[in-house]
Amino acid sequence: MRKWFPIWLALLCLSITTEPVCAADDPPAAEKKLVHVYFADKSREHLSAEDRVVPDTGDPVDLGKQVIMALLQGPRGNLVGTIPGGTRLNALFIAGDGTGYIDLSKAVTENHPGGVRSEMMTIYSIVNSLVLNVEQIKTVKIMIDGGEAWTLAGHVDIRFPFPAEMLLIR
Repeated sequence: MRKWFPIWLALLCLSITTEPVCAADDPPAAEKKLVHVYFADKSREHLSAEDRVVPDTGDPVDLGKQVIMALLQGPRGNLVGTIPGGTRLNALFIAGDGTGYIDLSKAVTENHPGGVRSEMMTIYSIVNSLVLNVEQIKTVKIMIDGGEAWTLAGHVDIRFPFPAEMLLIR
């Protein structure tokens, strides 16, 4: 005995399989967030913000990593980079007290040009970029290759967390 497939059912199946996928079925695009990344001005005396748009997953650690990656890429405009070339972000995490711990590769010290002002620009470009963009971060502790360091290049004590320094921003 042969079973006949009703034509209306065949047409229904054909129309279902050939229709384009509805836009509502597509996964949502990642949210974007405008952040202000701080680089040195031409005089290397102050920090100035450069706007960047980064993906925002809602995770403050991920946002912090995006901010640091933008900082490591350097400025796009007339500002001056503050982090030595070759520096990598090893890790970033946020403690319950609001301290952001950033672990950078040893290149941040080995390739640093030195000088008090240059060290301050490096430290506060990192600190201000994180504290002023990631609500959960109140202070920043800088670590080198997974351990504590006394200084980046011999002048500024980095053993303790830093709050943002608004007086350096112009």
